[in-house]
Amino acid sequence: MRFAAVIFDLDGTIIKSEEVWGKAFSAVLDSLGIKTDGSDPHTRGVSIKYNWPSILEKHNVKTDKTAEELEVLTYTEYEKLIPQVKLNDGVLEFMSTLKENSTPLALATSTNWKITDKILEHFKLNDFFENITTGEEVDSPKPAPDIFLTAAEKLGVDPRDCLVIEDSISGVIAAKEAGMKVVAVTGEEDGDDDNFKDADLVVEGFAQISLKAIDALDQD
Repeated sequence: MRFAAVIFDLDGTIIKSEEVWGKAFSAVLDSLGIKTDGSDPHTRGVSIKYNWPSILEKHNVKTDKTAEELEVLTYTEYEKLIPQVKLNDGVLEFMSTLKENSTPLALATSTNWKITDKILEHFKLNDFFENITTGEEVDSPKPAPDIFLTAAEKLGVDPRDCLVIEDSISGVIAAKEAGMKVVAVTGEEDGDDDNFKDADLVVEGFAQISLKAIDALDQD
């Protein structure tokens, strides 16, 4: 494969977790006296801390808690729910194929290190990645490119030689801003493919991604 490295997002891309994150947000809202009638209150692809201001505004919540404090509470609730998280279909096979082709893999996730570590241990994924970058390491979250640029720097690879695998619109924007090619896996994302018009390739699942298709992106 012609790309020097492949950088994966975690939530929604490697794991089916967005519904579980929704439950964690709802649990925190419930502790603040707000019922969400079963709807998912958060915006996918946006970090936990940066979700909270819009959630509080949407539900007209009055609280003395800061976004940072609400972030901690959300992580606490999510950690309880990790057994409900599942791997996305075909992701292990796809990552294994890349590793068999001696392609370095990195992980770039907005989730904090503590939870990322627990997820990787839960699914025995640590050996797949050359390095891991979390949202705690960058000043600006997605859709800013910082997290992908940091991952590329750790790999010692030019960002233009990296391929990103993402599931969110903000993640696609961040990857393109970093100068990288990006495949959007839309399995957990609401909406149609037009939302991912900036992606270089849009698929509904990992079974649709071939090394030949990836090599074709590198020739564009």
